[in-house]
Amino acid sequence: MQFFKTPNIEFVGRGRRAMLLSALLILTGLVSVAVHRGLRLSIDFAGGALVEIKLDQPTPIGDVRSAVTAAGFGGAEVTRYGPPTEYLIKVKAVGNAAEVAEHLKDALSAGLAGSSVEIRRIESVGPKIGAELRTAAFWAVMYSLLGIVIYVSWRFQFRMAIAAIVALVHDVLITLGFFSVVDMEISLAVIAALLTIVGYSLNDTIVVFDRVREDLHTRRRENFDRIVNGALNETLSRTLITSGTTLLVVTSLAILGGEVIRDFALALLVGIFVGTYSSLFIATPVVVEWHRRRAGKDRR
Repeated sequence: MQFFKTPNIEFVGRGRRAMLLSALLILTGLVSVAVHRGLRLSIDFAGGALVEIKLDQPTPIGDVRSAVTAAGFGGAEVTRYGPPTEYLIKVKAVGNAAEVAEHLKDALSAGLAGSSVEIRRIESVGPKIGAELRTAAFWAVMYSLLGIVIYVSWRFQFRMAIAAIVALVHDVLITLGFFSVVDMEISLAVIAALLTIVGYSLNDTIVVFDRVREDLHTRRRENFDRIVNGALNETLSRTLITSGTTLLVVTSLAILGGEVIRDFALALLVGIFVGTYSSLFIATPVVVEWHRRRAGKDRR
């Protein structure tokens, strides 16, 4: 199915302007991280206590948040968990989790007009465990990038592997920058979404690179820039249809999925949009720029 019958969009010619736009977005994210003094980490990484409670009647989540804040736990994360009477409360950097749970129970009973509060679950995440999770998340991303370099270098060319890595780092940095700008937490679910974004963006980039490789054999006499631009236009319908249908599903998750998976869905939403953009305007222009520089050295 062709979304565009005869597309002839100048992607390569707009590559440098697209890179400037990406650099501006990444710089905005880095400035936001500096202003906030780092990314806002969830208790998965920063350590803290997780308390699951059950009330005897459905209560507006805003009232529960107000009661938790009044108990002295400002910045705690409160989400509905399962039935409308159950809530999950995440409190950062605390001491004994059982004491925190009891304090929350007393505060909620008093702040919610004497509602009966039942503690269903208590979990504690220490700073050491949080540090180990941060390290594991970092190396998970690094190993995935290394595997991509090896595979793309073997399957295509080394310059294409570097271009794919540039596009993936671009996608991850912009997504993390977005979370910093809107001041949202980085949790294990967000890390899972980032790894999903890496796979999705790479798949889209590989489709384009595969068409470039085919066209290099069938259109050898043509200019390299024209070949790459033609490959992007030939795969444009597939790119837009795949991204569009995926965005519909992820948007539905973000709107209707509830608080539990909202951060995961939002990270995917931003990442898929940025990943589609990078496949068209970042990965292949990097290959073209590399080719131009190498051709200039050969002429000299």
